[in-house]
This record gives sequence, C-alpha cells and structure tokens, in this order.
Amino acid sequence: MSAPQQTATEPTAQPLLHSELVEGTLRLTLNDEKRRNALSVAMLNELAVALDAADENPAVRVIVIAAHGPAFCAGHDLKEITAARQQTDKGLSDFNHLIKLCATVMQQLVNHPKPVIAEVAGVATAAGCQLVASCDLAIAAEGARFATPGVNIGLFCSTPMVALSRVVHRKHAMEMLLTGDMISAPRAEQMGLINHVVPAEQLTAEVMALASQIASKSMMTLEVGKRAFYEQLIKPLDEAYLYTSGVMVNNLLAADAQEGIGAFIDKRDPLWSDQ
Repeated sequence: MSAPQQTATEPTAQPLLHSELVEGTLRLTLNDEKRRNALSVAMLNELAVALDAADENPAVRVIVIAAHGPAFCAGHDLKEITAARQQTDKGLSDFNHLIKLCATVMQQLVNHPKPVIAEVAGVATAAGCQLVASCDLAIAAEGARFATPGVNIGLFCSTPMVALSRVVHRKHAMEMLLTGDMISAPRAEQMGLINHVVPAEQLTAEVMALASQIASKSMMTLEVGKRAFYEQLIKPLDEAYLYTSGVMVNNLLAADAQEGIGAFIDKRDPLWSDQ
C-alpha cells in the first residue's frame, strides 16, 4: 500500500515519528509533543510510510506504537482543521483528504501482516483512541485515559467509532461516544479497549517483553493467524468455520507447522523458517 502524497505543513524542528528496531520489534514513537501527538496529515503520512516499510522488512517481526510526552495522541490536529476552513471550498477538499488518509492508516494497522501493539502512557482521545482500538493489542500505564469527546465540540467521532465499536461492547462504545467522558485505564481494560494496565515505570518493559514473546513465534503462523482472525469476524458462523477450516488445512501443510509439531513431539525448541 503506497502512502498518499504529503501536503504542505508547518515545518518542525524534529521528526514527527521516531523509528527504532530492537531485536525484531520496531518501535514507532509519535514525537510531536507540542501538538499532543495529533494525527495531522504529516503525522499520518509518516505512519503510513513507516508501516509500509515494516511490511517489506523481514527483520521486523512485531510493531509497537508509542508516544513521547503526556499525551499518547490527541486525535486530529484541530488547528490544522481550522486553517483548512480558509480555503475557497471551506475545507471540503482538505477534510476529505485528512479523513480518508486516517481511515487508510487505521486499516493498514488491521491489515498489516505483523502484530501491532499500542503502548499508551498518556491520554488517547478521538482519533487517538481510534489508533489504540485499531492496534491488535494495547498495554496502558495506570494513569492513561481514553475518550471519544467529539460530541463536546459538535463533531461526532464517527470514524473513531468504527474501530471502537469493533473492540468493545456496543453499549460501552455508545456511552463513550454520546458523553465524551474520559475513562480510566482500568475501566478501559474492563471494556476490552486495552489488554492490560501496568505501573507507568514498567510500561515499556512490559510491552517489549510481550513483543519479544510474540516475535519468537513463526512469522508465517502469525501472519496467517492475524489475517484469519479479522476475516472470520465479519462472516456468519457457518462461513467462518468453512473459511478457517481451509486456513487450518493450508497451515498444516506449511513447513513451520511440520517443524513445530515435530519439535513438540521431540520435546525440543522449534527452528522456524517462517514458511
């Protein structure tokens, strides 16, 4: 998937996205503290490019999305949106580009062959909450908070709703969307928005340990499983079983399945070929 062309934005003194590969785990850190790591057009483009590159890089086995500063991500850049209203079309073209670009990046996360973990140390609101919900897994610090507060400014969080409503119960999603209230990390864990809550000082270590555990598996198996998980969710029960039965049969024929089963029987560690 190719990233859309980047539009002109206010120059920044440092990269919006910091990238670091650590033993198979690619850490993508949002790095725009001044704008509370907002998903501006520039930030979204950098994420799209980084995710594309990770797809092509065999050294990347797991992706972590983290952030610098007190906010994980404050959603869209409202100043950027306000500036777009000065265009002759009152921002229509810019708004279409921004929202479609954001939807593309969120789908990149879901469709990415490699597992993606959100590491949430601060506030995640609106499209920032959407970003968390779009990742395969999410670990949050005790002080992290989440909200879809668009209703408070006359802009219902319609696109964040897509990701949110697919990971939490519909009544929980509607409560967040209709009230705009902040919820705590423990409440987010209860709702299923995140997997675990950990002390802030342990957050990165916990996330990297989880990433390392996942990265030790066969990449072929992870890719097959992630794709099948999201695909079967949208099918009726009988079609889901028909589809996943085919996936299982093909998986059984793969080299890593033969190796893994053999290693289990022989009581040894498997040697993955990722095939």
